[in-house]
Amino acid sequence: MRKLNILLLGLFLITSCNTEKKQHSQLDSTLQKSEEVKTKIAPISPNILEKAVIYEANIRQYSKEGTFAAFTKDIPKIKKLGVKILWVMPIFPISETKRKATGGIFASTIKDKKERKKALGSYYAVSSFTKVNPEFGNIDDFRNLVKTAHKNGIYVILDWVPNHTGWDHEWIKTHPEFYTKGKDGKITYPLKEDGTSIGWDDVADLNYDSKGLRAEMYKDMSYWLEKENIDGFRCDVAGMVPQDFWQELIPKLRKKKEIFMLAEAWEPELMKDHLFDMVYAWDFHHLMNGIAKGEKKVTDFDKYIQKIEKQYEKDDILMNFVTNHDENSWNGTVKERMGDASEIMTVLSYMVKGMPLIYSGQEYDLDHRLKFFEKDSFPRIKGKTFNLLTKLGKLKNTNFALNGGKNGASFNRIETSNKNVVAFAREKNGKRITFIGNLSAKKQISNIKTELIATNYFNDKKYKLKKNNEITLKPWGYFVFIE
Repeated sequence: MRKLNILLLGLFLITSCNTEKKQHSQLDSTLQKSEEVKTKIAPISPNILEKAVIYEANIRQYSKEGTFAAFTKDIPKIKKLGVKILWVMPIFPISETKRKATGGIFASTIKDKKERKKALGSYYAVSSFTKVNPEFGNIDDFRNLVKTAHKNGIYVILDWVPNHTGWDHEWIKTHPEFYTKGKDGKITYPLKEDGTSIGWDDVADLNYDSKGLRAEMYKDMSYWLEKENIDGFRCDVAGMVPQDFWQELIPKLRKKKEIFMLAEAWEPELMKDHLFDMVYAWDFHHLMNGIAKGEKKVTDFDKYIQKIEKQYEKDDILMNFVTNHDENSWNGTVKERMGDASEIMTVLSYMVKGMPLIYSGQEYDLDHRLKFFEKDSFPRIKGKTFNLLTKLGKLKNTNFALNGGKNGASFNRIETSNKNVVAFAREKNGKRITFIGNLSAKKQISNIKTELIATNYFNDKKYKLKKNNEITLKPWGYFVFIE
């Protein structure tokens, strides 16, 4: 009888244990599904693009740690800037062979081991398109970054390098036919049309005559969309890759999910037939630099507006920027290039048609050129620029008059009777924003040829302007009027 009781007790415990395990399993499954629901984000759409600000994340330099985890902690702060799209600079392992160091030299030529160890190489010398750089963390850290971004209503696009690979990439050995060969039959770095080097000797040039390469590139990009839940790509030097590859590739990628595609290029044809969604407004960037230096005038601004209206279609999106990773590292900080005009140029990049870009550190008044091949960082202390970008981001996100996507707000130039003062109105769905700016380093008085009763967005003061009312603007001064 005692044995029977022990046996029955054992069966009861086993049954209870199994039931408990089942309940825990069901609970875990429910929690997992709940977590998936929390991190699910609506498909990216034209409506979202109308109001979006894009942020370029330089993981290596964003923090002292230089990791995915350190950056992920700050995503809620980045959200406050009105950011809807997060462009993450290349996250892939970097080749050791021909790795670059500061000064453009090869790391292998540095005799001092400690100094040589500092050379981390270019993000764009990729040794594998399906792995992550251990310098930044592991794949789970990246997944958490994507999950956190999605929880905050932010889409993630990966910086993709389709034109070349690092010299350690497995294709160098397994698929040499994927690469461009020189006259000597050996794989070569990217060359200019005249056959001379571009200067990117730390990478090997890919040859898109190879159908195998096209298939592998599609396969690797699909992996990040399907397995890692990213939302699109920023494609490095997209104009150097054959147009017919993009015509073949992008429609296939779009069949998998709604994605956002940014080309590091200016060519309008890259946005034909729903290929790329956005290209760089390089001309506008150079124009802003020129105006800040006193080399360009309001007439040049007018010529630019006329040019883009002819050159691009209505649903094309241009990315407006005062800085990015290349500009900061190679050409100087915003202050170096634009000086006292920095603020008005930042505001202007939000006011014209297109999507404004924020580069890592810009929001924290980044005051030095970030090293490109070595570890660097900047203090993340909120100041004037953070507050400015927060206000601009809120306006961009909420006011139809700043819509700048595929169905953007109208743009109407307003006469100012002053060659140094520019004024224009953006309007959509009954919302109107009027920008008036002094594009010079001297105080200006101007007659504004418009009437408005509006509020100055930056100080909440109400203004009533009649036609030919004089308005005074301090050097590089501006008004953003909301009606």
